Amino acid sequence: MTVYAGQGDPRRSLTLLWGAPEEARAGRSGPKPGLSVDAIVSAGIAVADADGMAALSMRAVGERLGRTAMALYTYVPGKAELLDLMHDRALAELPGGATAFDDWRAAVTNWAEQLYDCYLRHPWMLQVSQARPVLGPAELAAMERLLTALQPAALSPERLRGAVAALWQFVRGTAAATADARGAAAATGIADEDWWAARSARLAELAPDFPERFPLLTALQSATGGAPEDSGREVFRTGLAVLLDGVAAGASGQGARDRAPDTTPDSPDTA
Repeated sequence: MTVYAGQGDPRRSLTLLWGAPEEARAGRSGPKPGLSVDAIVSAGIAVADADGMAALSMRAVGERLGRTAMALYTYVPGKAELLDLMHDRALAELPGGATAFDDWRAAVTNWAEQLYDCYLRHPWMLQVSQARPVLGPAELAAMERLLTALQPAALSPERLRGAVAALWQFVRGTAAATADARGAAAATGIADEDWWAARSARLAELAPDFPERFPLLTALQSATGGAPEDSGREVFRTGLAVLLDGVAAGASGQGARDRAPDTTPDSPDTA
C-alpha cells in the first residue's frame, strides 16, 4: 500500500505544517474545547502505529479522541492533510541541529541510525511515497542535517545530490526490509524459524546439488551464518559502511582531480 504525500490543499497543508496560528474562533460557535491539531496528529500516529496505514481514517482518529470524524474537520481539512502532519511529526523525533563528531562519516552514521530507528518505530511511514515530499519543517531539517554532516566531505554538487539520495533511500529500504520481517510472523502466523526450516529441508531434497549450482551463494550463507532472516541492524550497519566507503572514495577522487595540474596541450589557436 503506497500513499502519496502532499495530496491535500497546499495552502492549508503548508499552513498547518509550518505552525501558523489557528484562525481565531472568537465569536464562532466552535466545537467543544479539548481538541487541537496537535491532539489530532498524535491520535493519528497512535492509530497508524497500532494498526497500520490501512486503519487510518478520520473516523478512527475521532473515535480514539472520543469525538466524531466531523468534529476533526474544523482543525484538519481531511485525511490527506493529516497524513502530511503525521509524517512530519514523526520526523520531528530526530534531533535537530548539528552535533559534534570526529569526522563526517560518524556524523552521517549517527543521522542514518536515528532515521532507521524512527522508521521502525513508525513503519507506516515507509508506505508514504517520497515521490512528492511533505515539505514540512521536520522533513527539511532532517535533510539539512544530512547535508551539514556531509559538508566536510567537500563533494561536488552532483555527487552530493547522488550521495544524499542514495543514503536516504538506503535507510528507507533497509528499514522496510526489517519492518517486513518483523511483521511477517504476525501476518502469516508462522515464525521465521519454522518458515525457513520447512523450506530449507524441502529445497535440500529437490536440489541436492545446490552447493555446486550456486557456489557463491552457498559460500556467502556459510560465511554470514545463513538465512536472510538474520538481516537487520547488522546488515544495515555493514551496508551503510560500504556506501560511505563509496562516498569517501568519490570525495578523495574528486579532490585528486581538483589538485591535478592541467596537462591538456594548448590548441593551435591558443598557443
